[in-house]
Amino acid sequence: MRSARHQLAVSALQLLLLLLAVVPAARAQQETEDELEFSYIAGSANGPENWGNIKEEWATCGTGRMQSPIDLPVSASASASASGDLAYLNHTYRPTEASLVNRGHDIMVSFLGGDAAAAGTLWINGTAYHLRQLHWHSPSEHTVDGRRYDLELHMVHQSADNKAAVIGLLYEIGGRNDFLQQLEPYLRSLAETKEKEVNAGVVDPWDARGDGQSYYRYMGSLTTPSCDEGVIWTVINRVATVSSYQLKLLTDAVHDGMEMNARPLQKVNDRDISLFSPDDHREHYYAAADH
Repeated sequence: MRSARHQLAVSALQLLLLLLAVVPAARAQQETEDELEFSYIAGSANGPENWGNIKEEWATCGTGRMQSPIDLPVSASASASASGDLAYLNHTYRPTEASLVNRGHDIMVSFLGGDAAAAGTLWINGTAYHLRQLHWHSPSEHTVDGRRYDLELHMVHQSADNKAAVIGLLYEIGGRNDFLQQLEPYLRSLAETKEKEVNAGVVDPWDARGDGQSYYRYMGSLTTPSCDEGVIWTVINRVATVSSYQLKLLTDAVHDGMEMNARPLQKVNDRDISLFSPDDHREHYYAAADH
């Protein structure tokens, strides 16, 4: 009798332990499947207009006054004034080991060098910003005089005190892009196997940077949550080309619903937008109206 009760107690304990193990596993599986905490779908509960309400630490997405992206002016205006604050970009990039990462909402090239400056450095006003990663948005997030382009590349740099500086490059459909051509095999792998990360070998950021010395400069924010402000934006004033096939590779690899991953334009709120033009070696400043 005692043996039977003992066996029953053991069986009950085993069942309880099994249930305790299954519940967390089910919860973890749900979290994995629901890993996208924000989206780009206007009007949805986690869409761009609601990012600031999803998490307390994302509040800046809704309350910030220096948010990105913005519309950039196409040419000098009558109110433009010369300034000596800007000059040719001072940056040095070098080839380094990298991986291609599918973050669900975008495709990122992550540089793997142990040294903080392994992939190169951008110098702004005496501060060194080291290149950490680059990623793409389709269509472009920034617009120029109201025109939106087919693709935008962000080269994200970080200083020793965790301040960010981003170089943005705009692309329109045309000839094949040389930098993306090098990454095509890895992009196909991400799209076909749904892998999260693949080794991309040695990647040269100079190939991504391309040509163009003229650029816009303004103070803004990250364009994904938590939308932190204080980001120095440099948007190259030259449009490169990308093939339809390459653009499709980028959009096929991301998660469903993220094929168009551009945040809507944000208000300028009287911020100064400057344009460095090497043609005449002067900078034009725009006292941008709130729009």
